[in-house]
Amino acid sequence: MPKDLNHNHYFKNREDASAQLIDTLPIELLSENETVIIGVSEGGVFFADKIAKKVDAQMDILLTEAIVAPNNHELAIAMISETEEVVMHKALIDAFDINEDFVYSEAQRKYDEEVLSYVYKYRKGKDLISLDGKYVVLADECIETGLTMMVALKSVIARGAKNIYIATPILDKSVYQNLLTVCDGVFCPHKIQDYISIEYYYKNFEALPFEEIEEIIEAQMQKIKTHKDNTIDE
Repeated sequence: MPKDLNHNHYFKNREDASAQLIDTLPIELLSENETVIIGVSEGGVFFADKIAKKVDAQMDILLTEAIVAPNNHELAIAMISETEEVVMHKALIDAFDINEDFVYSEAQRKYDEEVLSYVYKYRKGKDLISLDGKYVVLADECIETGLTMMVALKSVIARGAKNIYIATPILDKSVYQNLLTVCDGVFCPHKIQDYISIEYYYKNFEALPFEEIEEIIEAQMQKIKTHKDNTIDE
């Protein structure tokens, strides 16, 4: 089907998508509790920032990297996060007869060579914001297989999050059902049967430039610093 058919376009652009997503969120609940919004990808940072501003919450990015199949470098079979949590796509690993030792060794290599560099690139080497006892919203621009979101869930659970919600403008229906069983709520204006790819559902969709992502994260880091300084003064 042609990409430009109007009924394929759920969103005009990211601004429209973020507005539709925010309309689905329990704003009062998130505003009344100590909440942290986590972007689980570079594209997710835009939506995390919009949500954080709406509910007056702190925001951060959780950095992850995919482990790909040895015979298909476009097929993600596992994910590792900056907290060194690993989540595998068991069905794919079994289907391709991939040894789990390969997955763990690749995960460690990806962590050492790529994830740590992302931490320095985006957060100047600083640790993820404290999540202990807090409400956490994991935000992404879309969810296809759920691998990234599952490793994010595992990571924030390990960091002591109290309640965990997922927010995304669009995701696959079967993934939605799976995620409902492992978190406290999934908020999404559009759940798609037979999800294709994110570009298919936008009238205008362009990758976020690094400079814009960096600017968002730096502004949030300054907000966190100001909050800490005010707390000390009190």
